[in-house]
Amino acid sequence: MNSVLLAIILIPTIEIYLFIKIGSQIGAFNTISLVFITAILGIFYARYEGINTLKSGFTQLVKNELPAYEIISGATIAFAAILLIIPGFATDMIGLLLIFPFTRKLIFGKLINKIKKQTVTPKPYIEGEFEEDENDNDRKI
Repeated sequence: MNSVLLAIILIPTIEIYLFIKIGSQIGAFNTISLVFITAILGIFYARYEGINTLKSGFTQLVKNELPAYEIISGATIAFAAILLIIPGFATDMIGLLLIFPFTRKLIFGKLINKIKKQTVTPKPYIEGEFEEDENDNDRKI
């Protein structure tokens, strides 16, 4: 079975289950309020972390270094913000794990090191001039 199709079926099922369980414990109004609060706070924190990531990325570029962590981190923050906007508790938990720098470093640390190792360093080159010899075309091999 396709993993995307499986995710489309499983994620809403898990979210509905969690809504029912949490709603029966704390009440419907509190459950809905909690969903809105996590979405609003998550968006504000995603914006804050996104700005910090941009600043860090520009710092890396000024140092003439590849901002690999910042690129992956920025995409992860955007994905985490989307997960926080989507109503649900499971997506909020995943979004919160991805939005905090400490957990982001734990999750993507190995991937970032692999990308940094694969970057190509510029090779030295020899600068010079050349002339074409007109007699070179008459030679037979």
